[in-house]
Amino acid sequence: MHLLLTNDDGISAPGLLALKQALEPLGQVTVIAPSRNYSAAGHRKTMHKPLRIDAARLDDGAPAWVCSGAPSDCVALALLGFVKEKVDLVVSGINPGPNMGQDLTYSGTVSAALESVIANVPGIAISAEVREDADYAQPGRVAAAVAQAVARHGLPPGVALNVNVPAGAVRGIRFTRQGWSIFRDRLVERLDPRGRPYYWIGGDRPTGLTDEGTDFWALENGYVSITPLQLDLTAHSALPALLEWKLAYE
Repeated sequence: MHLLLTNDDGISAPGLLALKQALEPLGQVTVIAPSRNYSAAGHRKTMHKPLRIDAARLDDGAPAWVCSGAPSDCVALALLGFVKEKVDLVVSGINPGPNMGQDLTYSGTVSAALESVIANVPGIAISAEVREDADYAQPGRVAAAVAQAVARHGLPPGVALNVNVPAGAVRGIRFTRQGWSIFRDRLVERLDPRGRPYYWIGGDRPTGLTDEGTDFWALENGYVSITPLQLDLTAHSALPALLEWKLAYE
C-alpha cells in the first residue's frame, strides 16, 4: 500500500511524525505537508500564485516534502502528478484537538482528506484529544487500524472518514454522525498605536451537543468516533418544501 500523509499543522508538527511512524509498517509512505500552520484554513485552493515543493526531513531523519500551499494544495499537487507512484490512501493528521461538528468546514485536516476523494482516492482525517504530555501513540494505533480497514474493505466513492480519538482509555470504536457545535464567539475590538481599530475573534472554547450517536457523544463517553463524510452538501430534506414555493421569474 502507498500512503500519502499530510496535515494542517506544518511539516514539523509532532502529530505528523507520529502518524508517519505508526503507518510506515503498512507500506510505502510519502509525506507532503505545509511549510507553516494552516489550522482553520478550510478547503483552500491556491490558484493565483505559484506553489513550491522542496525536499525536507522529519525529526527522525525520514525524507519528506514541504509545500508552500495549504493542506488541500499538498494533496492536489501530489495526486495531480508530483507523486509519480499511484497513491492508495491519503491520511491527514494527527491533529492536536478534535475536529467535530461545524469545525469540519474550517478544518485543514479534514479538507485534505476531502481533497483526496475529489481525485477518487480514499481519504482519512485523524484528530485527537491530546493532553499536555502530547502522547500520540494511541491516535497512531487507531490511525493504523482504520487505514488497514480501509485497505481491506474500501470506501464508497466520494466518501472520506473523519476520525476523532479521545484522551485517556478508549472504550471502543463507534461509527457516528456529525454533531452540532455550540460556539461562544465574541468580537474583541482594540486600537493600534495609531488609533485604528483592529479585531480578534475571541470567546470561550466551543462545546457540542452530546446527542447519542454523534461525534461529540462518542468522545464524551470515551469512544473513538468515525464519521463518514461526503462533499454533497445538498439539504435533500429541504427540497420538497422548496418545490412548493412555485417561484416565477420574469
